[in-house]
Amino acid sequence: MKIISDTQVSLFKAFVESHDSFVIAGHKEPDGDCISSSLGTAAILDSFKKTYQLLSAGPFKRPELKEYEKRFAKQIVPRRTAQNERKPALVIVDCSETERLGDILPPDDISDDFSKYDVFIIDHHKTSEDASGNSIIEPTAPATACLVQQLYEKLVGTPDAETAKLLFFGLATDTGYFRFLGNESAEVFHAAARLVEAGADPRLIYEHMQGGKPYNTRKLLGIMLSRAEQKFGGKLLITYETMEDTRRYGMEGRDSDSLYQLLSAVDGVQAVVFVRQETERSCTIGLRSKDAIDVSAIAATFGGGGHKNAAGCSTPGTLDVIIPKILQEFTKYF
Repeated sequence: MKIISDTQVSLFKAFVESHDSFVIAGHKEPDGDCISSSLGTAAILDSFKKTYQLLSAGPFKRPELKEYEKRFAKQIVPRRTAQNERKPALVIVDCSETERLGDILPPDDISDDFSKYDVFIIDHHKTSEDASGNSIIEPTAPATACLVQQLYEKLVGTPDAETAKLLFFGLATDTGYFRFLGNESAEVFHAAARLVEAGADPRLIYEHMQGGKPYNTRKLLGIMLSRAEQKFGGKLLITYETMEDTRRYGMEGRDSDSLYQLLSAVDGVQAVVFVRQETERSCTIGLRSKDAIDVSAIAATFGGGGHKNAAGCSTPGTLDVIIPKILQEFTKYF
């Protein structure tokens, strides 16, 4: 992981000091990294005594995130500003596109965009871009929480126990509890150790991440596993979920991480694909890979993005149309 520079830290500090009120928002359908990065950023703003709103369009599907939902509003609450007050600021974490924030603008906002805000982006996704320069985008970081941790340590100091727990949770979420890290990740483990020293409890956080799953999710997981098909001589496994599955088993407490982990463990598998029919006209695609296969490039062809070995997207179409298109993209690798 590349350590963010003093110049980047100073850039963020100047952005914070030059604004009075903030909106902190991450991508819709948040994960642990998104939520912990949002709350970690809020802790930094607290130290500067700044006013902010925490926003998430939701939904909070994952059981381990339910306790945080009440801390986030679903839409920005308009506030009365003083005549000489500076332009409001929007800090986007764990993504870079305002489209991915979901429907968080007030219903009566006729502009229907974020042009009234000065924007700063903190993200670690390979496919992120920002032409304005107001950003810290570092694809070598395994989680946005790692970037927020560095900002906190350099601008505030050692995190308090609650902030340390949140940041460790975000790091653990995006690294598959450190399973995805290689021998270039020594600095990440040093960062994790500092959080443990500050009060994060790895055992309790693991139990928090893995527990509380509804029984129906285990039944659905079994169905997804039974549908998995081998492609390209067993190098790829692909499975899917129908709208009827969703109606029958619900959306709460989904555990796609376990699905990817179990399928990736099959001998010879280099990539895993999971496709869900969200509506009659659209699907979501989840992609995981090992080694040299860049699934973020495949996701980008469908309008999505992510990391080299973990990516996804939402795209128009039905299962019978989308799955052959995905398989065609994988012919570039197999």
